[in-house]
Amino acid sequence: MVTSTKGRLAAGVVVLGFILLYWQVFVSLVMDWYHDDNYSHGFLIVPIAAYFAWERRDRLKAIAAKPSMLGLVVVLGSIAVLLAGILGSELFLTRISIIGALTGTVLFMLGWRHLRILAFPIGFLLLMIPIPAILFNQIAFPLQLLASRFGESAMSMADVPVLREGNVLILANTTLEVAEACSGIRSLVSLLTLAIVLGYFSDRRLWVRLAVALSSIPVAVVTNGIRVAGTGIAAHRFGAAAAEGFFHEFSGWLVFVAAFALTLAIQRVIAFVSPGGRPGPVPASV
Repeated sequence: MVTSTKGRLAAGVVVLGFILLYWQVFVSLVMDWYHDDNYSHGFLIVPIAAYFAWERRDRLKAIAAKPSMLGLVVVLGSIAVLLAGILGSELFLTRISIIGALTGTVLFMLGWRHLRILAFPIGFLLLMIPIPAILFNQIAFPLQLLASRFGESAMSMADVPVLREGNVLILANTTLEVAEACSGIRSLVSLLTLAIVLGYFSDRRLWVRLAVALSSIPVAVVTNGIRVAGTGIAAHRFGAAAAEGFFHEFSGWLVFVAAFALTLAIQRVIAFVSPGGRPGPVPASV
């Protein structure tokens, strides 16, 4: 790494320019984290990614910087994406350009070997960016239907009379709509983030980390279906109030804790069946 005064000054100028260029993008991103419950975990992404980068400091110091001019091309391309996003009022483009600009800056100032070491921390930052609305809806609506089907089947098995019309569950005493907020996408994204962090700190083998991360997806889908079924059964037995207000919100938190506990159990099973993994960074890029 560059440790001279001249190098530090150049790094300071780059950081200042980065902040000035993306300040408004950062502000809008933070506002989305604050107002959109689907991405409230975004506040944790940057500190965690910074820790991942800091953890690699010795490896970064051990190799000499070999700047690549290709990094400048990546930076300029990312700025072009930023401008396109601003002119087209497309928030996703302005935000995704942050990752490109950061990647290009590392490549331009330090080189390929440094970029390889920092690939995971930089890639982890993708989790802080809300996906485009068109893609979000393509994911959320099928999850709504899946959760409503799961709820219908579970309630029928529990001898609760129910009729499903799309994502609406019609009970004898009330009607439940599996809305977008109940699709499970919120818990899926948050659980995936936690699973990645869990896998990273619990085992250094890449395949184990991938297995733990991927296992969080079916876990989130199944546990959300159980929540919908439980809400329907409670509404049938105790009235519509059981599916609203505090009870509804509390069940969401309770199910998320259960989902994380199940993901943790899967990680422990993998560690038991295939011992030998040690906590810590993988020697390569992950």
